[in-house]
Order: sequence, then structure tokens, then C-alpha cells
Amino acid sequence: MHRTNAVKLAEKIIQLDLLRDELYEELMVILGPRAHELLRRLQNH
Repeated sequence: MHRTNAVKLAEKIIQLDLLRDELYEELMVILGPRAHELLRRLQNH
């Protein structure tokens, strides 16, 4: 049972990572090199 849950969690993490990459690329299109700066600023706020 724990192994099944672990696999499901790992799969969700991979899906989130892929989504994060897609969203970051979209943000890069909008803001260019400033995208990274905005993310850092918001994370540290």
C-alpha cells in the first residue's frame, strides 16, 4: 500500500515539474529575462 502511494506521489511530482516548466516558459515569453527576477522577488516576499 505504501509503495503504491509513493509511486502516485512521485508521478504527481513529475507532472507538477512538467507543468512548472511549461508555465515558466510562458512567463519567459511575457517577461523575458525579468521572469526569473519576478519569481525570486515573489518567493521572498
